[in-house]
Amino acid sequence: MARRLGVAPATLRTWDRRYGLGPSEHAAGAHRRYGPRDVERLMVMRRLTLDGLAPADAARVALGEPAEGSARLLSADRSPQAVVDAALAADEERLASLLRLGDQEDAVDWWAGLVAPARELLQRRTVLDRPGLDADLALEHAVVQAVRRRTSERRTHPAAGLVLLTAPPGAPRPLVLHAVAAAISEVDARLVSGPLIGRHLVELAAMTRARAVVTVSERVGDDLSLVGELSAARPELAQLVLVPAADFGAIPTGPAVQRARSAAGLIHELRAVLDTSAAAGG
Repeated sequence: MARRLGVAPATLRTWDRRYGLGPSEHAAGAHRRYGPRDVERLMVMRRLTLDGLAPADAARVALGEPAEGSARLLSADRSPQAVVDAALAADEERLASLLRLGDQEDAVDWWAGLVAPARELLQRRTVLDRPGLDADLALEHAVVQAVRRRTSERRTHPAAGLVLLTAPPGAPRPLVLHAVAAAISEVDARLVSGPLIGRHLVELAAMTRARAVVTVSERVGDDLSLVGELSAARPELAQLVLVPAADFGAIPTGPAVQRARSAAGLIHELRAVLDTSAAAGG
């Protein structure tokens, strides 16, 4: 079933445990089997998560329940357009209020329902900023501050090893990496900055006892060779990679390399990896 869906077996176990999307039929010897209805639900789940819907909401849809997800964010006073208006007005206090990541708010919903649409709306606009003002930077600063608040208030366990969040060599560090960190705020995640060349990433992974490495690029044609180098040196280390669709086939393969098509899908797969790691004792 995992091969058919293109996910890790650990992901199926997580979907079963968290959302009840497991095998419902039983065979001799108390073995559980996926029946046709189970397969149908899982196909819906997989399609929706690839499209960017939060796993919890995708599961509700797959189970025939009403989805909530990012729609919770889209109110008159807290919407992507409201975020854009505040950024264009350089209203830092308003931006901080709109983008505040609530203590119980899912970071995936927050990113997919509010931040990402606001950035897309803003990038479509031709803006005449005054010197010293930058709407894009103002929005990014508010996002980073919201993530900082969320992660600074959660206890992490660095002794268990880090999750490294990276961009390809020479590529700008994507803002979505901050959202990834917020989504796993119970884990010690670090954003790698500065040049990454040769075996540097391999050495960093060893020194930090990395539990997983996430690589994200928002540009077509970025150098993904470090993914292959790390996989060759540490084939057991989980790597999750998100790149533009045009570069999907360029991602180096490896025993523990997982390719994601959306930020929500990447975070879901990362959570599954970390759950498996925790269950195994780190």
